[in-house]
Amino acid sequence: MLLFSEAAVKTKSELLEILQTRESGLTEKESAARFIRFGSNELHLAQIRWWQILLRQFRSPFVYLLIAAGALAGVLGEGIDAAMISLFVLINATLGFYQEFRSEHSLRLLQQFVRPRARVVRENQEVAVESRFLVPGDVVVVEPGDILPCDLRFVSAENLTLDESVLTGESVSVPKIASEQGQPASQMHEAVNLGFSGTAVATGRGVGVAFATGMKTQLGEISRLTAQSVRVSAFEKGIARFSRFILRLTLVTLVFVFLANLLVKGDRLNVFELVLFSIALAVSVIPEALPVVTTFSLSRGALKLAKNRVVVKRLSAIEDLGGIEVLCTDKTGTLTENKLRVKEVNSSAPREFLLAASMAAASSRSGVGFTEPFDEAIWEELSESERGQRSKIKLLDEIPFDPKCRRNGVVVASNNRSVLIVRGAPEAILPLCSKTKVTHRRDIDNWASGQGRQGFRVILVARKFLPRGINRFQPAQENALSLLGGLSFIDPIKATTSSAIQRAGKLGVAVKILTGDSPEVAGFVATQVGLIKSPDEVMTGDQFESLPAVEQLAAVLTRSAFARVSPQQKYQIIKLLQAKREVGFLGEGINDAPALKIANVGLVVAGASDIAREAADIVLLKKSLNVIVDGIKDGREVFANTTKYIKATLASNFGNFYAVALGSLVVEFLPMLPLQLLLVNLLSDFPMIAIATDRVERDDLKKPKSYNIKEIALLATLLGVVSTVFDFVFFGLFYRMGPAVLQTNWFIASIITELVFVFSIRTRFFALQARRPSGTLLGLSVVAAMATVILPFTSLGHEMFRFISPALGHLGLIFGLVGLYFLVSELVKLLYYHFWEHG
Repeated sequence: MLLFSEAAVKTKSELLEILQTRESGLTEKESAARFIRFGSNELHLAQIRWWQILLRQFRSPFVYLLIAAGALAGVLGEGIDAAMISLFVLINATLGFYQEFRSEHSLRLLQQFVRPRARVVRENQEVAVESRFLVPGDVVVVEPGDILPCDLRFVSAENLTLDESVLTGESVSVPKIASEQGQPASQMHEAVNLGFSGTAVATGRGVGVAFATGMKTQLGEISRLTAQSVRVSAFEKGIARFSRFILRLTLVTLVFVFLANLLVKGDRLNVFELVLFSIALAVSVIPEALPVVTTFSLSRGALKLAKNRVVVKRLSAIEDLGGIEVLCTDKTGTLTENKLRVKEVNSSAPREFLLAASMAAASSRSGVGFTEPFDEAIWEELSESERGQRSKIKLLDEIPFDPKCRRNGVVVASNNRSVLIVRGAPEAILPLCSKTKVTHRRDIDNWASGQGRQGFRVILVARKFLPRGINRFQPAQENALSLLGGLSFIDPIKATTSSAIQRAGKLGVAVKILTGDSPEVAGFVATQVGLIKSPDEVMTGDQFESLPAVEQLAAVLTRSAFARVSPQQKYQIIKLLQAKREVGFLGEGINDAPALKIANVGLVVAGASDIAREAADIVLLKKSLNVIVDGIKDGREVFANTTKYIKATLASNFGNFYAVALGSLVVEFLPMLPLQLLLVNLLSDFPMIAIATDRVERDDLKKPKSYNIKEIALLATLLGVVSTVFDFVFFGLFYRMGPAVLQTNWFIASIITELVFVFSIRTRFFALQARRPSGTLLGLSVVAAMATVILPFTSLGHEMFRFISPALGHLGLIFGLVGLYFLVSELVKLLYYHFWEHG
């Protein structure tokens, strides 16, 4: 096999000699031997199995913590405790598995389950074989519509152009030649005589020699880089930090409580009962509903996105999307329409000029089946009568596009005369137009240069009336042409792009363009959508590559548009950005796969290449930047509601934890039985799951946020102290009345205080001035409060949980103190946020 830079500069004879092949192709015996030596011409993409998706639901330090707590409870005979923890873990795993498996299945349906075939020359016969059987040295024939099955060096090219957008980002088809290049190609877009695996034939016919197959192709190299890339979810990192914090704090406190009880109570202590009590106390601290709350929140976010035709492959990517600070995107189809249109016509007779320009598109005489976007754009500019006139014009001869000369032409019959019409790049057409005044040619040249600098693609059109009786093209006729004028083309920016970028900016998300297209085109788009002030601010991949490491980091942070970037350079830019920012990347081509894999969130469109879709987390079934911005808001809502739950459960649980733990040192009996502690946890967590449905304050959506363990721990500690103080008030009021009275009333007070606390902690503002809570949260809280008050009056409460029926006076006292607790918690919360936000 050869490197593409080497293959580009070899002559045909040198190439055939190195690859030990011939124009008549390999023999079947040679092909079979090389297949054994080089292997299958396939990329080895990882297939996601159902059991891998299932196991993924358990890969969380927090789930490990829950499983360990459940196992320990089961060993010590606390079956109900173990069952409740197992139930929460299973609910979480089931919800996550269902959503992710369904998304993965939907994506499989998008793929076509066919084995691609290729036409090769074997023993001087053209035959069709499965692409996976191609080997280096095979002679491959390609025609319009074919996807190149391997990397080819063309030895024959007839009007051959390739769509290389999936690899290079170039939005216009690229002409190919069969001769060797004078200079080695360092980048794929520089290789004018090579075709790369995965690109498509737009026009013409080509014959190429396979110089790389399978994982040795450029597509294979990109696949390998993608496979080596490891994404670490910001959501999962945050939860892991939180899990470690909870574990350390719980273990330290439990050891303290156990040793303190041993010292204070000595011989009177029932060690086995204390162990059970300590385990129940530890479980009461762990926010075991957290996985269910987050998965439920993420699933709701996925359903909202699905209504906008977005498929979420990895649930946690929704919250990661909410946390991104930079969104890198290609321009084609996302910022622009990916459809060329005529920008400007420069001609003294514009209608005649457009008709002549359209005649040069010999690929279609009726307006359908265009292979070049230029031709389709010109057709759209014609009136109905002009289209009818064009379809009647007889084509006499065609001059295929020549990549060296950079022009094509036709000979047509018009008004009983043969007319030669030539069109192409300005530098190819102007020297032929000696019939046109020098001043006019200079004006057109200046106009074309100006259009090019603005990022518009330009073609000029010229014609010549041939002598009567001549209806075929002869090279000698291609002189003394009359210049008709010039056309510039634009890939229009979507109407929603600028507003979407402004919306992203208001959410604190910077948008950057990473494209393989030219700096002129990238500069035009970036300027028009407001990302840069001048096209000069665009940095090319080569310029970026030449910078020292420190300056590369500065460039990725300060620049907003990069052009002519290779897959490796895109990957490096994303990686450098991640040193300082959370990064999302939107792509679709093969060249985007490594960057998609390493980004915090990888997004692709439905028509993306297989390798890009495999590397992505989120698939957009329609190309729209607005959909992504909506997804960012959804992700931030998920984060806000998850953080509410963490703060609420930490403050409440730790308040009760310290009160019950310290209370156990003061009285001879347990202030709350283990089963009662678990019931407190269940009834208080039951409505907290509904936090996933809660409304979010608009301020929480304005900028990206991450799990701030210090901030969460500090607030939870302050509000936990408030909870502990009121728990001791309840303890002081009822402990002299006997174990059953204390346990029953403390049970009621603990749950009711936690329920009202949710409505305080859900907002940074005063609770009555905040956005109204969701109906689900309000309804479940009322149900839990009613169950808490009613249960001690029932036989189930008496026999199973050892409650007694509380006195009505005690209930009145409890509810009065709960109201006071709510007001104090509100005051502490408001003071905390005031001083935290103002330093």
